[in-house]
Amino acid sequence: MEILLFILVSIGVIIVPGPNVLVIVSTCISHGRSRGLQTVAGTSAAMLVQLLISALGTSWFISQLAFGFLWLKWIGVAYLCYLGVNHLIKAVKKIDAQEVTGLGSFQRGFWVSLTNPKTILFFSAFLPQFVSASQPYLSQIAMLSCIFWLLALVLDSGYVFLANKASKVFGEKLVARQNYFSGALYLGASGVLAATEKGS
Repeated sequence: MEILLFILVSIGVIIVPGPNVLVIVSTCISHGRSRGLQTVAGTSAAMLVQLLISALGTSWFISQLAFGFLWLKWIGVAYLCYLGVNHLIKAVKKIDAQEVTGLGSFQRGFWVSLTNPKTILFFSAFLPQFVSASQPYLSQIAMLSCIFWLLALVLDSGYVFLANKASKVFGEKLVARQNYFSGALYLGASGVLAATEKGS
C-alpha cells in the first residue's frame, strides 16, 4: 500500500510540467523525436546524481548545500534565458533552427535538470516519508529512488512522443514557428526555475 501511494504521488509530481519537461518538448519540436529522447537521457542522468546526493546525504549535509543551490539555480535561469532569447532572435531573423548533436541534446537536458535546486531538496524531504523504521534504510531509499527514476524516464519520454505527435498534426504551421515556440518554452522554463524557492 505504501509503495502504491508512493507511485501515485510520484506520478503526480512528475507529470506537472517544469523546466525539464519544457526543455524536452522544445527540443523535440525543434529537432525531432530522437533529439527529444536524448534530452530525456540527459535529464534522467542528472536525476540519478540528485537522487544519489539526497539518498546518501544527511539533513545537515543537504542544509549546508542549500546556499550553493541558490547560485546553481541562477546559472540554470541564465542558461535557459540565453536559449530562449537565441531562438527568438532566430525567429525574428527567420533563421532556421540549427541542427544539434545527440551529445548536445543530452548535455542540454543534463544541465537544465541539474541546475534545478528544488529536485534535491524535494527528494531529501519526500523519499524518507515512505521509509519504514523496521527495515534497512539504504535498501529502501535505493528502491524508492529507482522507482521514481524509472517513472520519470517513462513519463518524460511520453512527453517526447506527445510533442512529436503534435508537430505532425500541426505540420508546417508549427515548423514555421518553431523558433518562436521554442523560445517561449525556454523563457517559460527560466521563469519557472527562477520562481522556485529553495525551501519549497
